[in-house]
Amino acid sequence: QVQLVESGGGSVEAGGSLRLSCAASGPTFRRYTMGWFRQAPGKERELVAAISWTGGSTYYADSVKGRFTISKINVNNMVSLQMNSLKAEDTAVYYCAASLNPSAQTMGAMSASNYWGQGTQVTVSS
Repeated sequence: QVQLVESGGGSVEAGGSLRLSCAASGPTFRRYTMGWFRQAPGKERELVAAISWTGGSTYYADSVKGRFTISKINVNNMVSLQMNSLKAEDTAVYYCAASLNPSAQTMGAMSASNYWGQGTQVTVSS
């Protein structure tokens, strides 16, 4: 069973940058689609970005397009999220997720079957 651990969260001023990383442990031989979700206070969890296991297909929420970049950092289902030009509305707990759903575009629709990390807090102050 895959275990996911996020790191890199913290507090940053608006306009700043953070890089989140997700480390996988346990069996990582499956061809997971990897993604980042976030949940802000009082809001539903939403898919921010996703990437296919090959890295050839990505998805970004409209709110983060042009600012966030998701990348596979190795072939063992490791993933990072580079967040630039951060805004106060980006404040949320960010969760790494893995899914056997091969589509980065539809990862959010099948989130119930995801493996989840514990989450890391990102706070953007204005």
